[in-house]
Amino acid sequence: MNESKPGAQQPLDDIRLVEIGTSVAAPYASWILAALGADVIKVESPNRGDDTRHWGRPFSDGISSYFHALNQDKRGITVDFKDEAERSWLREFLIAETDVVIQNLRPGRIEAYGLGATGLMEENPRLIYCNLGAFGHQGPMKHLPGYDFLMQAYGGLMSTTGEEGRPPVRVGTSIIDMGTGLWCAVGILAALKRRAETGQGCVVDASLYEPALAWMANPAAAVQIDGRNPRRLGSGVNGMAPYQAYRCSDGYLVVAAANDNLFQRLCGVLGHPEWTGDRRFATNPKRCDNREALNALIEPIFSPQPRQVWRHRLDQAGVPNAPVQNTLEMIADAQMEALGMLRGLTGDGPRLMGIPLSFDGQRPPLRRLAPSLGEHNKDIKKGGD
Repeated sequence: MNESKPGAQQPLDDIRLVEIGTSVAAPYASWILAALGADVIKVESPNRGDDTRHWGRPFSDGISSYFHALNQDKRGITVDFKDEAERSWLREFLIAETDVVIQNLRPGRIEAYGLGATGLMEENPRLIYCNLGAFGHQGPMKHLPGYDFLMQAYGGLMSTTGEEGRPPVRVGTSIIDMGTGLWCAVGILAALKRRAETGQGCVVDASLYEPALAWMANPAAAVQIDGRNPRRLGSGVNGMAPYQAYRCSDGYLVVAAANDNLFQRLCGVLGHPEWTGDRRFATNPKRCDNREALNALIEPIFSPQPRQVWRHRLDQAGVPNAPVQNTLEMIADAQMEALGMLRGLTGDGPRLMGIPLSFDGQRPPLRRLAPSLGEHNKDIKKGGD
């Protein structure tokens, strides 16, 4: 069973979006809107489809886990962009039956197919058209392609991630791709609101590079004040201490004593209330300046005991903390299960991560699994191949 029965009305039930996208960013953006109720139609090449179909391991029903995660709640069709009749059909469909288009093809390709924003919006001024590029819609690099990994490097994020003296480290998930998709969804929602008020659509321009820069808001402000690049602190954070992961006997525990009151409570838990009177640790700025000395005192205390012992003591004292969980631990966590973040359909198939929003206490349900290649051609293209 690949689809669920219709449920409660969702905020975007009356919106149709066509995604001409591949990889992560555009599909993630359109999935957000699909989870909010939009009828999202994914357009793929009839040969191999979206690249993420083939990003393995693992696979389920011949479809990669990447594709399942990013393309749930969508319908899927194929269009041969080399075929003039196919392009003509899609063009008419976008003009006559579509509210929103999002595309992330290589620069210039969508225009070469006759499916760019200008031509479509001349015939349908209500259309909202979202271009998702690599380096932005203007500037000397606007025509270059790009990927999440490149943007983590070029945007500065990798310079703040990891530990000093060690090789650069990327954030483990596709944070630039998914962050860009989120910003596209925000832009599209804002454009829909404006259209509801004015009757006019618009072009939303987004890129991978701009969210990469936006994630660097705090380091960018700091470096302009003191002229120094932020240090790489591993699990630590510039500006707060102690605020990092500490090794316990069975793994790591993050402790977040982000102010003087919490530090005082932490000192009590660790059995060293006198540390609050040490002038090196009297205030948060001083603790940051003397981070290494403070950690040298804290680390040997945590290491002999398991995480759960420290979690209980810290919780009792009101000190925020959390174990560093792996993915299997995260999926089995009681809090995650209580929130119902993983959603599935009756029968076989993966449970997939839902949207991190609820409406009147209800999270939007999973409506359908990711489509097989061209699964909805007959429904949407009215008998086309």
